[in-house]
Amino acid sequence: EALGRRVLCGTEYATVRYVGSVPPTAGIWLGVEWDDPQRGKHDGTYEGTQYFKCQHPRGGSFIRPNKANFGVDFLTAVKNRYGLNEEQDAQHGTENTLVFGKKTVEFVGMDSIAEQQRQVQLNQLVDISVHECAVSHAGQKEEISRTCANIRHINLSKNLISSWETVTAIASEVQNLETLNVSGNKMKFPSTSTSVSSVFSKLRVLALNQTGITWTEVLLCAPGWPRLEELYLTSNNIMVLERPDNILQTLKLLDLSDNQLLDGNQLHLIAHLPRLEQLILRNSGIASIDFPDAGFGCKTKMFPSLKYLAINDNKISQWSSINELDKLPSLRSLQCHNNPFMDTEKNPETLRQLIIAKISQLEVLNKSEVRVISTICMSLGKALNHYRKIFGNDWLAAGGNWNPEKNNPSEEFLAAHPRYPSLCLKYGAPEEGELKAQQPLTLKNQLLTLTIKCPEKPEQKPVQKKLPESMTIQRVKGLLYRLLKIPGSELKLSYESSKLEGKEVELDNDLKPLQFYSIENGDCVLVRW
Repeated sequence: EALGRRVLCGTEYATVRYVGSVPPTAGIWLGVEWDDPQRGKHDGTYEGTQYFKCQHPRGGSFIRPNKANFGVDFLTAVKNRYGLNEEQDAQHGTENTLVFGKKTVEFVGMDSIAEQQRQVQLNQLVDISVHECAVSHAGQKEEISRTCANIRHINLSKNLISSWETVTAIASEVQNLETLNVSGNKMKFPSTSTSVSSVFSKLRVLALNQTGITWTEVLLCAPGWPRLEELYLTSNNIMVLERPDNILQTLKLLDLSDNQLLDGNQLHLIAHLPRLEQLILRNSGIASIDFPDAGFGCKTKMFPSLKYLAINDNKISQWSSINELDKLPSLRSLQCHNNPFMDTEKNPETLRQLIIAKISQLEVLNKSEVRVISTICMSLGKALNHYRKIFGNDWLAAGGNWNPEKNNPSEEFLAAHPRYPSLCLKYGAPEEGELKAQQPLTLKNQLLTLTIKCPEKPEQKPVQKKLPESMTIQRVKGLLYRLLKIPGSELKLSYESSKLEGKEVELDNDLKPLQFYSIENGDCVLVRW
């Protein structure tokens, strides 16, 4: 039965939507819906008669059956991919005869020896990739288990698999399957609950990107994935989620990127997966995040184990969503690039400090460590202190007061800055001198007065220099080369500050500016070579 099958025509993928005649022409035609609608000509209607339907108005066309490649079975693809089939052996000279002078000698049993060697090689395969090998079906029953007994990892992406049933048929012959990638196969999934089998009983990683699966279908299949730890579901047009009850309880990573979720509240429906540590939501249409079960300064019961969250390329425009992330009890790493709220602050370092100040347990922000050992005292401390100062006037205006008995900031202020009271407890309420209007960012205001010392060369007198805080370490080394006549590649820089109490912070990245290391006026740069 060709209807519903996936086919390849040249390099273009399509799904068969119609098999039959198309008058007035003679013979059988296949009506196909192309993955790339630009390849098509119509929506399945020809000469006023609708033969099939397409999602795109020009996504369909008719082709003759002999133009369609319906694919090969799994084992044939494996043999082709790894050069282990009979045809390739013959092409490469594995023949049964050998010529000695004028005599031709035939080697009896050479075919069976070659076959045994192939079997041994196939049985040694643990990790198999048949990406883009036109796999469409499982093949003869028990042939896979007899031939490839040691497979643990299979990449079946971008093939011609048209149903989850085919995937199950292949997997049923792989006893220890741990990783399976079937991304890029547009296929049909079960629409009703099926009996739970042990086919995927050892599966830990499953990729279903660009398969057309819905969240409802995920939940129908999930009882068969009792040990699943990582699930990838990108680019499936998933809009609505449902709560997984007694399924997916072992899941540690879930990737829903490139699905346009209806709203941020959809996340509440997956918030009680007990072991979920990584949630990837890049370009998922999210405009806001909130955890209504917890008040300001409290931790939510949602996502109890979540350590890593990626929300890049979304529509989050309000800082209140970043405040909400502080409620996540286990969050350590955040990616949030390309969201509108980031446009509210032009200085990238200030932006970084604001995010760090709002999320108390954060260790990694946008792939850059917050708590690097050498800079923990200054970088994090400065971020929190800076945050406390720049919103000090707002705190006063909202009812904040240096006198604890009169300190009563409004609910609106606490909603916008839920961590502010705890920062005041730690660093003290901002003093009046700290709350003077911010000076405009002119070059003069950004110059740092630094003392430069060579601790191992006492004959070199300390010098004072005014350097822009945006100056990279590489440029500082260039300046020191002119001063000391020592090549920059040989210089090792660090700095000390009165706030560091005798500790040194290494300036170890030539591409970073001085402000990255939170250097302030009066600090001392130490030069060694």
